[in-house]
Parts: sequence; C-alpha cells; structure tokens
Amino acid sequence: MKTKLTVTIDPDLLPVAKLYAKSQGKSLSALIEDTLRELSASDGKSFSERWTGALRLADHGDARFEALAKKYL
Repeated sequence: MKTKLTVTIDPDLLPVAKLYAKSQGKSLSALIEDTLRELSASDGKSFSERWTGALRLADHGDARFEALAKKYL
C-alpha cells in the first residue's frame, strides 16, 4: 500500500519535472520513488567510498590548474 506525501518544489521546476517524467513514461510520483530507491541502494557505501579512485589529480602544467591555483591558492 502506498502512502501519500506532500512535497514542496520550486514552481519553475514542477513543469520541467512533469515533462521529464512523461518523457520517461512515468508519473512524477513514480519518478521520485524510483530515484529515491536508486539513491538508497548504494550498498551502504559513503560518498567518498563510491568516488575513491574515480578522479585523477590535475596536472600542474595544465592551464586550467594554473588559472584555478592563481585564483584560489
């Protein structure tokens, strides 16, 4: 049995979300439910555990690195 839930959402986002759900052949409720199931099915891994090894360090000679280092470091 399903339980009703009231969700507050930005009024500009609602029509976009409804169109996206429709494009996926789902109701907005089904889309939210599926997304919450996916998010909760992360095998109990933390954010850092899921991303460990997925990113590489920037090359210090990279122009983007140099620009960001100059701006923020």
